[in-house]
Amino acid sequence: MPRPSRLRVVIVKPSKYSRDGSVERFRRGFMPNSTIVYIASMTPKTIGGCAIETVALDEYVQTDLEYLKLLRGGPVPTLLAVVGVQSHQFNRSLDLAAYARANGVEHAIIGGPHPMTCDTSCFHGSGVSFALAEAETIWSSILMDAIDGELRPVYGREHRWQAELSPPPLEPPPLRELKRYVVPMVGVYPARGCPFTCNFCSVIKIAGRQIRSQDVETTMASLRAIRQAGVRLVMFTSDNFNKYAQATELLERMIEEKINIPFFVQCDTQVARQPEFVELLGRAGCFQMFIGVESFHRKTLLAAHKAQNHPETYGEIVRLCRANRIASHFSNIIGFLGTSAADIREHSDILRSLDPDIASFYILTPIPGTEQYGDFLEQGLITERNMDRYDATNTTFAHDLLAPLELTDLLFECYRKFYTVGRALRLGARNMWKKNVWDELIPHAAYPMFSRYCAWRRMHPMSGGIARVIRDEVADYLPFRRSRYGVDLAPLPLNLELSPADAEMNRRVKLAL
Repeated sequence: MPRPSRLRVVIVKPSKYSRDGSVERFRRGFMPNSTIVYIASMTPKTIGGCAIETVALDEYVQTDLEYLKLLRGGPVPTLLAVVGVQSHQFNRSLDLAAYARANGVEHAIIGGPHPMTCDTSCFHGSGVSFALAEAETIWSSILMDAIDGELRPVYGREHRWQAELSPPPLEPPPLRELKRYVVPMVGVYPARGCPFTCNFCSVIKIAGRQIRSQDVETTMASLRAIRQAGVRLVMFTSDNFNKYAQATELLERMIEEKINIPFFVQCDTQVARQPEFVELLGRAGCFQMFIGVESFHRKTLLAAHKAQNHPETYGEIVRLCRANRIASHFSNIIGFLGTSAADIREHSDILRSLDPDIASFYILTPIPGTEQYGDFLEQGLITERNMDRYDATNTTFAHDLLAPLELTDLLFECYRKFYTVGRALRLGARNMWKKNVWDELIPHAAYPMFSRYCAWRRMHPMSGGIARVIRDEVADYLPFRRSRYGVDLAPLPLNLELSPADAEMNRRVKLAL
């Protein structure tokens, strides 16, 4: 069979199905997905004489169904890549692939955290392929196989990640696409991996415990392109920016070149011992620091294997951030086993006394692929069979002290008590001095009011965007799911174990507390 002269590559970040069965769509999204931009930037314009046409889209902000025409066969062979798939998006990703294959699309592959960490073998051989590794290790092979006419059932079984990162600089999406979001923002991956071993987190199963980084010049080239494209905010998507060895060099280069784009980082709580680093973040333009504090009880943290967190240091993080004009964003998990309603209300009281600028709350969720999920599954604690619900806003397991509805009530109570009108006004006033004041008033002042509104409506403020739009629902896609896979609902998976080589790489990492 001769090679085609053209190949269309459609890269889709899938949405999810809400409780009413509709596909979640928003008129404006909160955070543009980083994975679709990253993989689109890795896709060459030509391979071996075959021209590559790349289309990348985030389904959460597609408010009409015109894009589904891309998932129908035509004169140009098409590869559908459903990327960044998390467990609560897995049913939707299966449906998109089944819809595309039923409508004449030649190739479909699903990748992301869920297929990387969960056993998907029951779907192998269905005419849809699965990517079990980082795109850098397998993307070129997938493209070549699509050009040659047939994908393999599975890619990346031997290694989930590569030892070193060497991607090309990012090509930012056009502003017409970024206008689908509240603020034009692009995610940048300077480094990947996390040295810690929190049992509820899948990062070390997705990216490993060794922190791997790309060349600083690659990140700088991405930032220059992003600035040139008119992007107004950057999100550094590394899980522990303060553990990234080249972070200081990168920040100094940003200051030297006057990049002048406000950026968001995620740091671990050990940043409390890095005042010089926090000061450098502030000078380079960091507008918000996300920190996974999760709990104020050391016993709870130790049980979750989050020994790096020492609650007595949380106040110092707030102080350091405020001194350097960085908004502190504390992430909190409610519903750890052994915690009562009184414990959660005490947590809420302590949090308000520390006064971080922003807080987000999530219900403990045993995410498939994590150590915690494996333990809960073995103990028979898992009660929710539909993975659409595994989004950290629903109760998915049998809690020892709290009923599901009670835990949900406490989630929204935490939001209502934290986000007061006074807090929104104070946070807005703290940021009035900033050069990019209008961009930063949205996350700093509007977000508190939006969070309070969502709590009143019993919606999670981090659900993906504002102004829900209902266009289609799961019933529209179930016939494709049943025909392709023979199921009404993807079964809860077993965890996919690391290969011996990847497990050894994780084992060798030294953990400093």
